[in-house]
Amino acid sequence: MSSDYKTVQFEAKGEFVEKRSRFIGYCKPVKTEQEAVEFINSKRTEHWDATHNVYAYSLREGNIKRYSDDGEPSGTAGMPTLDVILKNDIYDVCIVVTRYFGGVLLGTGGLVRAYSQGAKVALEAGNVVLMQSCAVCNTKCSYNQYGKVSSLIMELGAVVEDTVYESDVSIKFHIKPDILPLLNKKLADATSGEVQAISDSEEYFAVKTE
Repeated sequence: MSSDYKTVQFEAKGEFVEKRSRFIGYCKPVKTEQEAVEFINSKRTEHWDATHNVYAYSLREGNIKRYSDDGEPSGTAGMPTLDVILKNDIYDVCIVVTRYFGGVLLGTGGLVRAYSQGAKVALEAGNVVLMQSCAVCNTKCSYNQYGKVSSLIMELGAVVEDTVYESDVSIKFHIKPDILPLLNKKLADATSGEVQAISDSEEYFAVKTE
């Protein structure tokens, strides 16, 4: 799988007023251009009476980046919004910054700062997380071994997703792939070779909140 990356955890918004203009920054995690466009269109519909609905998005798949000034002077809105995404190294996100003009011109520098701020408040509200490629694993042990096995799993930074108690105990968890061999060595040592973790897939999980 690809390397770790940062994204936003959920759809969110933040807002502020700059010289009587109201700015509302929205963000949403997206995986495709279609999802990004649908989100942009939904905000345009919601804020049909706004002066501008500026957007920017960045996708990992195909390394796609798009933005629009939506009528603001060229380079003062969409690009600054995208810059905030790029400088924070965030992917699979779409940001829409809506502006209701308050009657006071902000000037070129003022617009750049305001739209940058709109993107920042949106990202802060959306909670930036690190997505890490992890091995999804399963293991099975006896009830006598369970305390030792579960302790080892958590000791090495794995996250338990599910535990099923039947004739044996089945544990499903995810862990960084490069740590799995060490875990299996420790499990083998602790259980005389009876318990091993098997990985059947890799998925991305949010492992850290900034």
